[in-house]
Amino acid sequence: MPLVHFFETSFGRTYERHMVLVEVTADGASGWGEVTAGENPFYNEEWTESAWLIVRDYAAPRIVHHEFAGAADVGERTAHIRGHNMARGGLEAAVWDLEARIANQPLYRHIGGGARREIPCGVSIGIQDSVPQLLQKIGTELAAGYQRIKMKIKPGWDVDVIRQVRERFPNILLMADANSAYTLADTDRLKSLDEFNLMMIEQPLAHDEIIDHAKLQAQLKTPICLDECIRSGHQAQQALDMQAGRIINIKLGRVGGFAEAKRVHDVAQAAGIPVWCGGMLEAGIGRAHNIALATLPNFVLPGDVSASKRYWARDIVTPPVEVTPRGTIEVRDEPGFGYALDRDFIDSITVRQETVA
Repeated sequence: MPLVHFFETSFGRTYERHMVLVEVTADGASGWGEVTAGENPFYNEEWTESAWLIVRDYAAPRIVHHEFAGAADVGERTAHIRGHNMARGGLEAAVWDLEARIANQPLYRHIGGGARREIPCGVSIGIQDSVPQLLQKIGTELAAGYQRIKMKIKPGWDVDVIRQVRERFPNILLMADANSAYTLADTDRLKSLDEFNLMMIEQPLAHDEIIDHAKLQAQLKTPICLDECIRSGHQAQQALDMQAGRIINIKLGRVGGFAEAKRVHDVAQAAGIPVWCGGMLEAGIGRAHNIALATLPNFVLPGDVSASKRYWARDIVTPPVEVTPRGTIEVRDEPGFGYALDRDFIDSITVRQETVA
C-alpha cells in the first residue's frame, strides 16, 4: 500500500507499506488482525518477512485446533517464542476480533473498554524536507481539527526546528519523538528542549534502555514518554519504579496484543501515569484495533490514531476511518472491530497467501 506522503523518522523514510494480515476462523466466523511490523528491522527486530515466517511456522501452528478458554490465553500459548511480539500480537488480535464477533459484541466492549465513545486524536508528522514544509503540514492538521501534534526529531532536526514551530504555533499541544536517536552524551541538548513547553519527549534513548532513561528524566523538566523499551507490563512496572519516564505510549503490536496491552495500561493507571495509543502506519484493521484499545480508561492523552486519508488513497476497510471536526474518532458498535473489509481491494493487493490448518 503506497503512502499518500512519505513518512520519515530518525531511521529512514517509508514510501509504501508491506503488511501481513491474519484471518482466524472458528464456529463459522472470521476474525482479523494486522501485523504492525515495518518493512525493515529498524523500529525493533521484526520486519514483514520475519513476521510472515513466525506466524506461519511457529505461532499459528500452536493455536490451530487448540481449545482456549478465551482470547486472553492466546499470548501464553505462543510465549515460548522469544521476542517477535508484533507477529504474535497480530495473531492474538485476530482471535480477540473473532471472539468478539462470535459473542456479537463490539471489540472495544469485549476487551473491557468503553470509557469513552470518541477517541481524541493527534497526528504524527515525520521529518520533512524543510521547515516551511513542516509548518505547512502542521497548519493543515490543526485546521483538520487534530488535538495534538507529534513531530519526529533527530540530531540536526531538533532544537532549532522546534523553536520555529513554537514561534509559529505557541499554544498548541506539541511533543517530540526521537525514536532512540540520542544518548546520554546528548543530555545538554535534550535539556535545551525544556524551554518549549513540550507535552513530552518520546523515547529519546536506545530502544532497549530503561536505566539511562531514568538518569535522563532526573535532569529534564519535560516528561519522557517511553515507547520502544516497554514490551510488557513487567517492564512498565520496572520503568515506573525507576522513574524512567512519566508517560507510556502503548502500541498493540509492540507488546504482543490486547492482553499484554491491558496489563501495561493497568500498571500505568495504578501508578497514576497516563498512557496513549501509538501508531505504526497501520491500515484499517490495525487502526480499528487501536480505536478499541484507546477506549480503556487510562488512555487520557490524544494518540496517533488518525484518519485513513492521511495515509492511504484507499483503505482496506469501509467506511474509511474518519476524524470529526472536533479532532475525534467516533467509536462504532458493530460486532468485532467495527468496520467492513474491502475484500475486492484486499484481494487486488495481496501478493502471497497461505493457510495453516
